[in-house]
Amino acid sequence: MKAVDTHLLTLLKKSNQFEVPIYQRAYAWTEAECEQLWRDIVRAGSSDKLGAHFTGSVVHVEKATGPLTEAEPNLIIDGQQRVTTVTLILTALAHALAQLPSEAQQPLDGFSPKKIRGRYLLNDDEDGERRFKLLLSQGDKETLKAIVQGFDPPAGSTSRVAENYRFFQQKFANSKLDLATVCSGLSKLTVVDIRLELNMDHPQLVFEAMNSTGKRLSQADLIRNFVLMDLPPREQERLYEQYWRPMELDFGQSAYESQFDQFVRHFLTVVTGNIPRLDDIYDSFKDYAANSANEADSIETRVIELRDYSKRYCAIALGKEPQKALRRAFKNLDQIKADVVFPFLLEVYGDYELGSVTATEFLEIVDLVTSYIFRRAVVRIPTNSLNTTFATFGKSLHKDKYVESVKAHFLGMAGYRRFPTDREFSDELRISDLYNFKRRSYFLRMMENFGRKEHVSVEDYTIEHILPQNDNLRAQWRHDLGDGWQDIQAKYLHTLGNLTLTGYNSEYSDRAFLDKRDMDGGFRDSPLRLNSGLGLLAAWNAEEIEKRAESLAAEAVQIWKRPVLSPETIADYQEPRPDTGFTIKDHPKLLPGIRRNLFEQLSSEVLALDPAVTRHFLKLYVAFKTETNFLDVVPQVARLRLSLAIPLESLSDDRGLAFDVRGKGHWGNGPSEVTLNEESDFAYVMGLVRQAYEYQMGGD
Repeated sequence: MKAVDTHLLTLLKKSNQFEVPIYQRAYAWTEAECEQLWRDIVRAGSSDKLGAHFTGSVVHVEKATGPLTEAEPNLIIDGQQRVTTVTLILTALAHALAQLPSEAQQPLDGFSPKKIRGRYLLNDDEDGERRFKLLLSQGDKETLKAIVQGFDPPAGSTSRVAENYRFFQQKFANSKLDLATVCSGLSKLTVVDIRLELNMDHPQLVFEAMNSTGKRLSQADLIRNFVLMDLPPREQERLYEQYWRPMELDFGQSAYESQFDQFVRHFLTVVTGNIPRLDDIYDSFKDYAANSANEADSIETRVIELRDYSKRYCAIALGKEPQKALRRAFKNLDQIKADVVFPFLLEVYGDYELGSVTATEFLEIVDLVTSYIFRRAVVRIPTNSLNTTFATFGKSLHKDKYVESVKAHFLGMAGYRRFPTDREFSDELRISDLYNFKRRSYFLRMMENFGRKEHVSVEDYTIEHILPQNDNLRAQWRHDLGDGWQDIQAKYLHTLGNLTLTGYNSEYSDRAFLDKRDMDGGFRDSPLRLNSGLGLLAAWNAEEIEKRAESLAAEAVQIWKRPVLSPETIADYQEPRPDTGFTIKDHPKLLPGIRRNLFEQLSSEVLALDPAVTRHFLKLYVAFKTETNFLDVVPQVARLRLSLAIPLESLSDDRGLAFDVRGKGHWGNGPSEVTLNEESDFAYVMGLVRQAYEYQMGGD
C-alpha cells in the first residue's frame, strides 16, 4: 500500500481511468453535501492564505493484472462520492466557460473548456468506455457518461448524479460568481492518494479498517485538523502545544472523546446564536471561522477563544471548578442532566471572569436555573423547548442588574416556557409517582441534606416504602389502613409521603409499621432527617401519608425556590412587542366574509396551542410565532396558503396535502406549504400546523 498527499486534480489528470465497482453503493450525496463542498471550494479560492483544502482520501486498486500495453482502470474502494461530485463541478464549469467569449474562457491558467475536458474528464484518444476518466456503477454510469459528453441524461433517470449536476449548473448561472475563484479553489483540493497493490493488499480489509471497524474522525478531530492543517509547521506545533493540547488534558481522554463535540456545539450556540445539529458541528465551526475572519482576527484568535470557553465548560460540566460552592451547584446540574443550560451558563461564566458577576450572584443564578429545570421535570412540562430557551436567554440580560434581569426573564416566560409556581410544584410532588421518577436519587439527596452542615451521602442507603409494595399485605397493615386498603396502597405507594431512606431495607421487609418503628435501626433510632417524626407515630395510614407529603413538599419549595419580583419590576424588563405597522385591514383578501371567518377560526386554534404563541400582521403574510415563526399565513383570492416551518420529510401527512417549496420563490419562511380553504378538512390541516409548532419546540 502506498499513500501520498496529492491534489485531487493531479490524481484525475494522471490516472487513466477510475471505475466504481459494482458492489459499491450508488452515488448518494445530497444537495447539503454538495453545498458544503462548494462553499469549501469558494472559501479556499477566495483566500491567499489557504494553500490547500483537505477533502479526505481516495483509495483505489488495480482492476486486474495485464501487459503494459493494456491499461486497466483503477477501482475506487473509498472516495467515490467526492470524486464524482468534483467531476460534476468540472463538467458544469467547462460548460459555463464555453458560453463565454473566447478571450474570457480561461479565467485561470489550465482552466479552459478544452483543458478541463481533456485533462480531468475524458481520454480524447480512446474510444468506448475507455474514453471516460470516471465510470460509475451501473445505476449511475450512463447518466454521468451523458452529462460529461454534454448530452441529456437518459429518460426516466432518477440518479442523484443528474440532480446534483443541475444544482452546480445553477451555481454557475450566478452572474456575480467569480469563476477564477472557483478554479483556484478546485486547484487547492487535496486528498490522501492510497494505492493498493493487486495481490498484495486486501482492498476489503483496508476499506473495513477505514470505514467500518476503524475509528472515524470525530467532529473534534476534524476541527483540530481544520485549524492547524494550513499553518506552517512551526505555527501548527505552537498552537497545538499552547492551546489545543491543554484542552485535551483538561477534558481527559474519555471526556474528550465523549464530550468535546457537545462542548463545541454549546460554544457555537453562544457565539453565533444558533444551535447546530450534532452532525453539523464541524461545518458550523468552519462557517463561523470564515464569517468572523479578517486581517486582525486570525484562526489563532478562534483557537484562543475555543480554549477560553473550554476552561469554563470543564468547570461547569466536568467538576473542574475551584470554588467549592459553585462546584457543588454545578454537580447538582449534572445530577438532573441539565446540559441544555450550558450555553447560557458559559456566557454568565465569562461575565463572572470579567467581574460583572460575583461568585455569590453566579451561585444564585445557577440555583435558579436548577430550580427551573427541576420544577418543570416534576410538573411534567415537556422539555422540548429548553434548547432554544437557554440559547436565547442571554439576549434578555441587563448586565447592570444581572441577577434581577435573570429573575425577571424567568418570571416573564409563559406557557410551555413557564417557571412552575409553588402551588403547582408542591401539588405535583404530593401526588405523583416519585419512586419511578428519573431524578429521585437527586431529589432525596437534596431533601436529606437541606439545612445540614455535614453532608450525608444517600448512596449508602436504599429507598424504603413505609407502606410495603407487597400485593398481599399482612393483617396488621390491612387493619391500620382500614376498609379499602387496596385502593389506599395503590394511590399512595410510590408517592412522596410514603418514601424514605434506610440502611435496613432487607430487615424492614414488609413488617408492620410499629415493628419498623421500634426494631434495632428502626425509624425511632434513624439519624436521617427524612425519617424525623416517624418514630413518634402510632400508626401509618392515608392521613399520616398525606401529612408527611405536605410537610416534605413545603420543604422542597424552599430548596428549589422560584424567584420573586413585583409585577412592576417584571414589566420593566419585558421587551415591547414590535409594532409592524400593519393590521388585518392591510390584507384585503381577509375582509369580513367567509374567508375572514376561516382565518379567525385558524387563528383561534393556533393561538390556543400555547399562551406563548403570538400573531403578527406583516405586509405580505401573517406570522404566528413562539421563539420564531412556525406558521405564516399568506392570504390569496381562492385560499389561505400556509407556510409551515417543518421539512416535508419530517411531516406526517398521510394524505399528501403538503408540498415542498425549498428552492422555489414563495412568501413565508417555511420549507413546506399546505392550502386551506372552506372545502378543506380543517382538523387535518390543523394537525399539520400543530406538527410545525411541535417541530420548532422539539430542540434537536
